Amino acid sequence: MRCEGIVDQLAGVADGTAQLDGRARRHVETCLRCQAELVQYRKLLRALRSMRTEVLEPAPGLVSEVLAALEEAGERQAVRGMLSGRRVAYVGGIAAATAAGAAGALVLATLSRRGRLRLAS
Repeated sequence: MRCEGIVDQLAGVADGTAQLDGRARRHVETCLRCQAELVQYRKLLRALRSMRTEVLEPAPGLVSEVLAALEEAGERQAVRGMLSGRRVAYVGGIAAATAAGAAGALVLATLSRRGRLRLAS
């Protein structure tokens, strides 16, 4: 039996959701590496269980500071969104004006070639 074959089962053994077969159990009893891994899982579970009962009170004013920071970040994001939306509108307007100008120049050039429109000299 090798450690690599047992290590995935040790977390379940530590929390009681899994059991090792006889061969794996004998390996853990003689393998310091697997024993240390099992001890680490048990320590972690104890620490997590102790955290369940702890109630942390935020420092005075912390909640309002967090809410103010969130509001400020939301406002900055909204301004950026408005600016990028305006930027798209500006680019679209410039493109439309450029296209209209090019179309107008084409019409003028065509009319002046046909002699229907005299350009000021």
